[in-house]
Formats: sequence, structure tokens, C-alpha cells
Amino acid sequence: MAEHAEHPAYPVGLRLSGRRVVVIGGGQVAQRRLPALIAAGADVTLISPSATPSVEAMAESGEITWTRRRYEDGDIADAWYALVATSDPDANARASAEADRTKTWCVRSDDAEAATAWTPATGRSEGVTVAVLTGRDPRRSAAVRDAIVEGLRDGSLAAPHHRSRAPFVALVGGGPGDPDLITVRGRRLLAEADVVIADRLGPRDLLDELPPHVEVIDAAKIPYGRFMAQEAINNALIEHAKAGKAVVRLKGGDPFVFGRGMEEAQALAEAGIPCTVVPGISSSISVPGAAGIPVTHRGVAHEFTVVSGHVAPDDPRSLVDWESLAKLTGTLVILMGVDKIGAIAAALVAHGKAPQTPLALIQEGTTAAQRRVDATLATVGETVKAQDVRPPAVIVVGDVVGVRADRTE
Repeated sequence: MAEHAEHPAYPVGLRLSGRRVVVIGGGQVAQRRLPALIAAGADVTLISPSATPSVEAMAESGEITWTRRRYEDGDIADAWYALVATSDPDANARASAEADRTKTWCVRSDDAEAATAWTPATGRSEGVTVAVLTGRDPRRSAAVRDAIVEGLRDGSLAAPHHRSRAPFVALVGGGPGDPDLITVRGRRLLAEADVVIADRLGPRDLLDELPPHVEVIDAAKIPYGRFMAQEAINNALIEHAKAGKAVVRLKGGDPFVFGRGMEEAQALAEAGIPCTVVPGISSSISVPGAAGIPVTHRGVAHEFTVVSGHVAPDDPRSLVDWESLAKLTGTLVILMGVDKIGAIAAALVAHGKAPQTPLALIQEGTTAAQRRVDATLATVGETVKAQDVRPPAVIVVGDVVGVRADRTE
């Protein structure tokens, strides 16, 4: 192949399902390459006297057939594709020569110039396979591959569908507020949407990135202000899905953590419309983390409990057992409880929680407007008024509030 080195490789996708593939050598190279061959459905035979534990596990599970000996002439017979990756240059050369004689495409890990095929840097994103070859610069191949795959996953690289695409509804958790904290799948689905129904607490900056043709519907449930009734949100999801649109319901945090996501999924199911749920980073753990508070810490808290504080403890509609919560020794995280925190703190103290228990309120967590206000159960009612703490804010109760990154143990 050396005399043709100036010519670029011809890219092609091999369909190896059910076809014989031979891998010579069971070391680190085989460990990296075997999963993709298995995923392609290839009938893989490994020729090697030894193997890494991971490769051995593939053989034990029946994913590959392992012949425990060194390479012998004739091992590549009837193979469609061969990977030669031993630490023995002579064995590699003989196996490569056999592949050349039998017209079997062959990759060599020790000498790319002597091979008849090269392995590209590959990546996948929702049905798209990216394969990059840059000749003798595998690191550049990997870097280009990573850039393309990341762009496809986060939606920054537009790749519209040109064939007919089935409409979909996705309930996407947008995370706590910072647009960088949405999942890559959530961001990709946003890039494919025709209609986005967005909450006030979702990552609003992402809406600016949407193409002009995307219809954005404000489903903001602003406390004590105008709101879009849940039934109207459900109806909008159903209406646009039935119209053949790709619909994303963009919610703050996680769809199923005090987000009414299941109500929307149930309404869609009743209408015969399937939906995809994309989990999001819940503010219950991410916002305290962004403020430097671990919800658990060795020797301080072995558990954390997340509750909704939108209903006061003495309200007959409350489903929270505040008496039991007061007896726990771990961390208590309260969502949607800013205006009720005085009553909540009083209930916890009345049920036995120490009045001096530390507490922190993190307003607008993970955003540029984030601020942290510290108090105790005894002082939080007055502190919220004095500091004008407003929702959205996450409240953390417990000794973890006092844990600092610079603490020495």
C-alpha cells in the first residue's frame, strides 16, 4: 500500500451483521474495537492465547468466540474483515499477508501503511454515524469526530431531516436555569422542534437559539400572576401533536419532580399520543451544589429529603408529614416554599427540630442572578422579609449548610 500512500482512503460503511470477522490479539486494541463489532452484529472470532479481563468477559457472555492460541495460517479464511492487533510483529505481518491473499480487508494496529483498511474515529448520535479519517493523524480525527458529534447532540450543528419524519412530543427537563445544564438529548430535541411550550423556570436563554419558524408558547405559571391552566397546556400538547408537529414541552428541573410531567404524559396517553420523557437535573440537588452546599456529606448527613413547601403545614391539603421530617437527622430540601418558610420552620421546631438548625435559601440558583441567604429555623421568617428573598428559591435545612470546600478534617 506504500506506493499508493498519496491517495486518500475510500470511505465505506461495512455491513457486518452475521458475517465472519477475525480479531487477532486480545489486548487493549481489541478491547476498544470489539464493542463496535459486536454492536454491528458481526460473528466475531478472537484468536489470542490471552485477553484482557474485559475481552474475556465478552467471550464468557457469548458475544464473541475465543480460540485460545496464537495466530496460525488459515485463521482468516472466509472472513469478511480482520483486525490484527498482537504485540508480535511477525504474527501481525503473516496475518496481514494472509488477509491480502484472501482479499480480506484488514486493519493493522502496528503498521497502518501495511494495512488494506483503516479504522476511522467514529461517533454516533441518534441514528447518525460519524466517521472521520485524517490519514496519519488519529488525534485530529478524534478531535474532528468529537466536535461533530457534540454539535449534533447539543443542537449547535443543524442537521434537518429531509425525509418524512414522524411527529413527536418530548417532555424535556431543562435543568435548574443555566442553559448549559440541559442534557445533550434535551438540547438536540429542542433543535428539532416545531413547537416549544416553555415554563418560566425553564432555561429561557435556549429559546433565543431557536430558528424563526419555531412557535414558542408561554406556559409560565408565575406565582400570584397570570398562568396557563394545566388543562390548556395538555390541550396544546395534544393539538400540536395531532397536527403533525414536533413538540417539546420545556420544563424547569426534572419533568417528574414537582413538575406535573406525569399529568401531561397521562393526558397524551389518553389521547393516544406517545411521548418521550427526557430527565433533567433537579434543582433540589443542583442549586445547593452550585451554592457550595452538598446535600450529603460524610459524617454530617447520610440522607436527604425533598419536599414541596407550596402548601403550609397547617393546611388540610398538605400531604407532608412535618412531624416525621423534624425527627430526621439528614438534610431537608424544600422547593416552592419561600412564602411559607416561616410557618414551615415553626412546624419543624414545634415537632422537635432545634431552633438553631442552620438553613440557606438560594435564589435564582445556577443563573447570573444567584444569591445565597443564610439563616436558622428561628430567624428565617424575619430574614426572608429583611432580605427580600423571592421565588424561585431552594431552601436547604441541616448541618450541611455549614460545610465549606476549604474545611479541613
